[in-house]
Amino acid sequence: MAQKPSIPKGTRDFSPIEVTKRNYIFDIIKSAFQMFGFQPIETPSFEKSETLLGKYGEEGDRLIFKILNSGEKVRKADLKALEEENFARFSNSLSEKALRYDLTVPFARYVVQHQNDITFPFKRYQIQPVWRADRPQHGRFQEFYQCDADVVGSTSLWQEVEFVQLYDKVFTDLGLNGVTIKINNRKILSGIAEVIGAKDKLIDFTVALDKLDKIGEDGVKNEMRSKGISAEAIEKIQPLFQFSGTLDEKLDKLKELLSASKEGMEGVEELEFVFEAIEVLGLETATLALDITLARGLNYYTGAIFEVAAPDGVKMGSIGGGGRYDDLTGIFGLKDVSGVGISFGLDRIYLVLEELNLFPEAVSDKVDVLCVNFGDQEALASLRLIKKLREAGKSAELYPDNKNMKKQMNYANKRDIPYVIIIGGNELKNSTCIVKNMKSGTQLEVPFDEVLTAF
Repeated sequence: MAQKPSIPKGTRDFSPIEVTKRNYIFDIIKSAFQMFGFQPIETPSFEKSETLLGKYGEEGDRLIFKILNSGEKVRKADLKALEEENFARFSNSLSEKALRYDLTVPFARYVVQHQNDITFPFKRYQIQPVWRADRPQHGRFQEFYQCDADVVGSTSLWQEVEFVQLYDKVFTDLGLNGVTIKINNRKILSGIAEVIGAKDKLIDFTVALDKLDKIGEDGVKNEMRSKGISAEAIEKIQPLFQFSGTLDEKLDKLKELLSASKEGMEGVEELEFVFEAIEVLGLETATLALDITLARGLNYYTGAIFEVAAPDGVKMGSIGGGGRYDDLTGIFGLKDVSGVGISFGLDRIYLVLEELNLFPEAVSDKVDVLCVNFGDQEALASLRLIKKLREAGKSAELYPDNKNMKKQMNYANKRDIPYVIIIGGNELKNSTCIVKNMKSGTQLEVPFDEVLTAF
C-alpha cells in the first residue's frame, strides 16, 4: 500500500474557505496601499546567495533556505570544510542561490538594479511569500506571506507618520480594533550602547534586548553576559527593564540617560516628532506606544523601528513590523538613498481574526446558486440562466453530470449552496424554473426572465 503523502513541517495546504479569507485580508491591505499612493512590484522567489547573506545578522543567516547546486556545480563543494567540520562554509560551497528571507532586501536590490527607471521618492508595495528555516510553532511558519510597503529616496519623518496611519487604516478596516503600534529608534539603542561603554557590542546588545518579552529580564542579562557585555554595563541599563510612566516621563528618562550621546538624542527627537504629529492627526482605533526594548534584531534598521501587537488577550507574536534603513541600498552600491517601510504578517493576522471571530459572514467560498442537470437540453437552458445570474452578480454553477436528483441535492447541501434551480421537461417547455431555498425548503416557480425576483 502506498504511503500517504504529506507536506514539510512549517508549510500548509489551504482549503477554499481559507483562501477566500486570506484574499479578504489581501484585498483590504492592497486597497490601503493603493490609497496611500504605493505602486506594486514583484521579485523572484529566490535570489543569489550573496544578495541575502550578511544582511540579517548571524541569526538571520542561519534561517535562510539555501538551494543546492546541481549538475557539474556540485564539484565546487568545499570538501576540506566538511573534513574540518566547518558546516557553514561547506553548505555555502554547495549553494549559489537562496529563497528570499523577506521582501526588504530583494527590494533594495531591485531599487539599485532599476534605479535609472525609478522616480524617487519611490513608493512600492509587494505581497509575496517568503521562507525561513525557523522552528515551526503556533503563528510561526517556514513559508508565509509578507505584505510590505516601503518608501526610498526621502529622509522625511513624515513618512514614519504616514506608516503609523497606514497601520491604523488597515487594522481598522479589518475590524481589528485595539492593536498597539510599538515604536522605538535604532539611534536610541545605539546611544544607550555608547553611554554604557558597549558600542562595539551594539548588535549583541540589541538582539538580546529584543527578546525581553520572550525570555525575561534574567534571560536577557544572561545572554548579554555570554556575549561579553560587562556586568557594569548591564547595571547601567537596569532602568530599561522597568521602563514605565507616561510618554513624556519616558522621553525625559531617555534624555537624561542619553544626554552624553549625540546620536541617542537625535533618536529621541525623531520619536518626539512622530508622536507630536500623531497627537495632532489622531488614530482611529490603534494606539501608538514607545517600547524602548524594541530592536527586532535586524542589522539594517538605522532609525525608527515599528512592531504591531495584537489586542490584549490574544496570545500572538507581532502582526506587523518595520523601520527605517538609511544604509540598505548602500550595500548594493547605491549610496545616500534612505528608505523606510513596514510589513503586515498575513498569517498571524488571519489567526487573530479567526480567534476573535472577526471575518464578516459575507466572506465565504459559497456559490449562490446550483442548477440541477436533467439532460443536455435542460443543461443548456440552465447555462443560459446561469449567464444571466452571473451578469447580475450572482455566483452560479451547473452540476456537470446528469445524476439522480438526490445526489445533486446532497452536493448542494455539502457545499452549503443556499439556492437550487430546477429546470425539468415541463419547466423547459413553459420557459420557467423552480427556485428552491435549501434552508427553508420552500419552492417558487418563476419565468426565466423573472428569476432574479426569487432571491
